[in-house]
Amino acid sequence: VQLVESGGGLVQAGGSRRLSCVASGSIFSIYDMGWYRQAPGKQRELVAWIVSGGGTTYADSVKGRFTISRDNAKNTVGLQMNSLKPEDTAVYYCAADVRRSSSDYAVIRSWGPGTQVTVSS
Repeated sequence: VQLVESGGGLVQAGGSRRLSCVASGSIFSIYDMGWYRQAPGKQRELVAWIVSGGGTTYADSVKGRFTISRDNAKNTVGLQMNSLKPEDTAVYYCAADVRRSSSDYAVIRSWGPGTQVTVSS
């Protein structure tokens, strides 16, 4: 399974950016998907998560500013980021919990390579 993020870049504080991630490869079913981020010198942290039924979870630091969405037919997950702050600067990683085949009940978390988001003040 491969995950590829897009949409990163440089944005001014107060601006918006939309990240997208598409999953491809051996996919029978995707359960949960979401976004993590890692700033320099810090641990990777959960930003937003969306389960197969549509329920969402957000880090307190992004609630009300970020919105996660998914398209199950296209195996994609998006992250709309508004009112961006310099502290949102990080590498953003897409993750997905994937079942690879009908005969394999294992659910494996796959990760994308990450996309850099830099918010200038």
